[in-house]
Amino acid sequence: MNVNIIRAARAVLHVTDLEKSKAFYEALGFIETEADEHAVYYRGLEEHVHHSLVLKKKEQPAVECISFKVMSEEDLHSLAERYEREEKTVRWIEKGEEKAIGKAFRVQDISGMPIEFFAEMETQERLLQRYDLYKGAKVQRIDHFNCQVSDVKNTARFFQQTLRFKCSEYTIDDAENLWAIWLHRKPNVHDIAVMNGKGPRLHHIGFWVKDAMNIIDACDILASLGYGNKIERGPGRHGLSNAFFLYLRDPDGHRIELYNGDYLTSDPDFKPIRWHLNDPMRQTFWGHAAPDSWFEEASEVLHVHTGEKMPLREPKLKQKKPEFMI
Repeated sequence: MNVNIIRAARAVLHVTDLEKSKAFYEALGFIETEADEHAVYYRGLEEHVHHSLVLKKKEQPAVECISFKVMSEEDLHSLAERYEREEKTVRWIEKGEEKAIGKAFRVQDISGMPIEFFAEMETQERLLQRYDLYKGAKVQRIDHFNCQVSDVKNTARFFQQTLRFKCSEYTIDDAENLWAIWLHRKPNVHDIAVMNGKGPRLHHIGFWVKDAMNIIDACDILASLGYGNKIERGPGRHGLSNAFFLYLRDPDGHRIELYNGDYLTSDPDFKPIRWHLNDPMRQTFWGHAAPDSWFEEASEVLHVHTGEKMPLREPKLKQKKPEFMI
């Protein structure tokens, strides 16, 4: 039976100072749909749904969940059964329990990531052609999640075999071990990527922008507002995915990628692209290396039943970052 997962849909982050976080995300050009003293709900200019990013005020920064939209409520039940066959206990969320979304469930994924699935979300006016509202990086929509996990091979197996995600690109090490993989449901490079590292942790959330100049604009605007130290990596072009990118850290250290320029993966005979971990053009096509923080730091995630932070596991593969030959 087909699994009707449509796309990466939303992320729920815990932040310690809502006003500081709001100032940062609004500088990037996110659209505020709704806010109160406890949370703010953001969307991109292209998005017709209530939100794709939730910031909740809490004592400690963490990731509450990453979320995928499915076709129907029947798909929710089918997915829940698949997880239960893997001896994973799902937590059902009734309509109205979470702002703007219908019935949903959350589950601790095989990697330990807190994942949510839902079918319905309240709609909003799409602002794609409201050019008078464009500012910052002119963020259009959510694109993907990247997760650090201790066992990439096992996680990839579950996403491909059980959830029917397709692979666009992957990375292997000297021993031909799977070091990272890019998996998609919508027809571009990825909805989720998993890479070798201490986990489970959310490495970043990718948001789509219109063009590379929007990323340059973001750098100029952030620097002028005193956020220059929040620019972690880039601008640059990935070899893997071909995308133009910029990595930023919000006031709590959550990593955001501004992303543009990948390619179509819809053809059934598309062959995944293979990269070696130590190929200097893989992570940055122009050859320059990522900073150590990009490999060592990521957002901790919560248990979907207890709300406590998930314990971290050391990666199965010894090599945690590329080693470039000079």
